[in-house]
Amino acid sequence: MSKYLLKDMVQTKHNIKEITREGPVRNGIKKEHKIIEIETNYPKNKSRYMLWLVAVISIIFCFFAISFLFSKVEVKVDPKTEDLVLNENLSANKDSSNDLFFNLVVIPGEESGIVPATGEKEMSLKATGTVIVYNAFSSSPQTLSIDTRLEGSNGKIYKTQTKTVVPGMNNKGIPGSIEVKIYASVAGTEYNSSPLDFKIVGFKGTSKYLKIYARSKGEIIGGFKGKIPAVSDAEKTSALANLKTTLEAKLLQKATDQIPSGFVLFKDAIFLNTNENNVSFTAKENNLMITMKGTLYGFIFDEQKLTKKIAKDNIEKYDGSDIYISNIKNLIFTLANKDNISFGDIQNINFNLSGPAKIVWKLDINKFITDLLGKSKKDFNQVLFQYGNIDSATLIISPVWKRSIPDQSKKIKVIINYPK
Repeated sequence: MSKYLLKDMVQTKHNIKEITREGPVRNGIKKEHKIIEIETNYPKNKSRYMLWLVAVISIIFCFFAISFLFSKVEVKVDPKTEDLVLNENLSANKDSSNDLFFNLVVIPGEESGIVPATGEKEMSLKATGTVIVYNAFSSSPQTLSIDTRLEGSNGKIYKTQTKTVVPGMNNKGIPGSIEVKIYASVAGTEYNSSPLDFKIVGFKGTSKYLKIYARSKGEIIGGFKGKIPAVSDAEKTSALANLKTTLEAKLLQKATDQIPSGFVLFKDAIFLNTNENNVSFTAKENNLMITMKGTLYGFIFDEQKLTKKIAKDNIEKYDGSDIYISNIKNLIFTLANKDNISFGDIQNINFNLSGPAKIVWKLDINKFITDLLGKSKKDFNQVLFQYGNIDSATLIISPVWKRSIPDQSKKIKVIINYPK
């Protein structure tokens, strides 16, 4: 700058003028004053150029300062994936401490429908219900044969539908118990009842009579005797099939709403339990109303544990990384020996999972961002090399001329393209 300053000084022109002016008259004498004026001419163009130069430099400086202030990074990541075709036999236990366990969802419900009648017919139906039989007699189990007679507190006789073994008391003196279905010994509405207490008729006069007893679990219903609207067998069969479909869909929705986060219910892992004893017929305005009761049982699994079990069995050198199966709900679940399973006391199951499965590796975003902070753009691939769960990634830095990643995590945005 000094040489330009000297040049400006040399080129500057000075015009010196001497001006005489009359002063005031004092004592008859007029006095004159001489004034010297110096005119300096600066080069106008040079000053204008200097101002423009300073302005441009200031604008450029501000632009770069603002650009660096608002710099940001966007990283688009494609996670590692692997496609499998499963056909795997697995076992699970109800004990949650095991590596692979299941929980049983139990949802009861009912559905009704009206079938137009084509006439009338005589109908005799026996009331049915469920009781809990208790054994406070001894620690030894007690066997009750099929059709064991129970006397209700209403004075009426009911019978057990199946052979039953009642567990004995435990070592703390708590009675053993078991559920069993019962039915009225005679058809008719008079056997319908609110919950009852029962004594076992066969034990009357023995020490077991007061120690082995039963109590209703809910109402005893369905008893009827008389004329009801008649429907054809085909209409009845069709109505029952529709009721079962509707009931299953309704209970499945209830079960789905109750599934805890992190658990999976396969569409083939649900079973609706209905039978003749769960269907009742009622006359309604010369038509027949059919009511079906049923219980939906569903097996749910810890999704993370199940996924890692599948990966361990099917992926060579799987290291236990955090993964998920993007289409896990579409796998086909097949329960072994499902026709012989008693859902009420089931503890272990064997099942098969089959179908295509896409394994997807998860990325710890916070750790990934921390590893990127302050790194040079050229070191980006070196950071990626440390992550075996990343298939590929694209780095976008703004502004484009910035060659390093900001050292503030809030300026880094990571977008992971997880398969759905």
